[in-house]
Amino acid sequence: MANPPVRCGPMNAKETDGRDGRTGVAVVTGAGSGIGRAVTRELLRGGWSVVLAGRRAETLEETAGAAGAGCGEALAVPTDVSRPGDVEALFAAAVDRFGRLDLLFNNAGTSGPGGVPVEELPYEAWRHVVDTNLNGAFLCAQAAYRQMKGQTPQGGRIINNGSVSAHVPRPRSVAYTATKHALTGLTKSLALDGRPYRIAVGQIDIGNAATEMTERMRTGVPQANGEIAPEPVMDVADVARTVRHMAELPLEANVQFATVLATGMPYVGRG
Repeated sequence: MANPPVRCGPMNAKETDGRDGRTGVAVVTGAGSGIGRAVTRELLRGGWSVVLAGRRAETLEETAGAAGAGCGEALAVPTDVSRPGDVEALFAAAVDRFGRLDLLFNNAGTSGPGGVPVEELPYEAWRHVVDTNLNGAFLCAQAAYRQMKGQTPQGGRIINNGSVSAHVPRPRSVAYTATKHALTGLTKSLALDGRPYRIAVGQIDIGNAATEMTERMRTGVPQANGEIAPEPVMDVADVARTVRHMAELPLEANVQFATVLATGMPYVGRG
């Protein structure tokens, strides 16, 4: 069930009609924490109306409530993106409240159990990662695509959150890595199919943004050579600003793929 909208500041109707390529109506999945929270707050501060999706209503409200003064309008919709019915209700709530959709930041994801060898990974754990990271991304993209294709003015933008794991794996991360590689194919296919309808689709691949999920990077994580070593992290706000830049381009321009990572992390040359 959608919560009442939280309005942080005045909005100009012209700025949310999807015509100017700057601001509009966004759905952000995984908005209750981490990268999703940072991107939501950045968009709200930029004047976007944002529909926040995530499993827990209380964390969504925390995200919306801390955006600051003078921001756009927020609507929290508790959602499990792996459930088709939840996704349908999410996009129905977004359109019912704001009338259209200009941006989907497809961010919800899970890493699954860490450090588990391939031969010991339970099928249930594999399935949970696939259902969230890949099936959830597809369901949300499909719902966004339907809305963007049918609305007036037509079009919009989808940004998928990949990972540097969409390029190279970490040790013992088969489920996460497989889904992130699959997201790259999803991005390319959606971008191709969206061309006739002014639907721009891109992907941001992120490495070591400082969030709750990456706290362990500071103390040490497994490397390809078997060692445990700390890795540098970057401010998650830098990721949020990059997503906003991608989001606010006119639909005639698209960042197809962007890689944003902590400068010193072992990515180039990994393995």
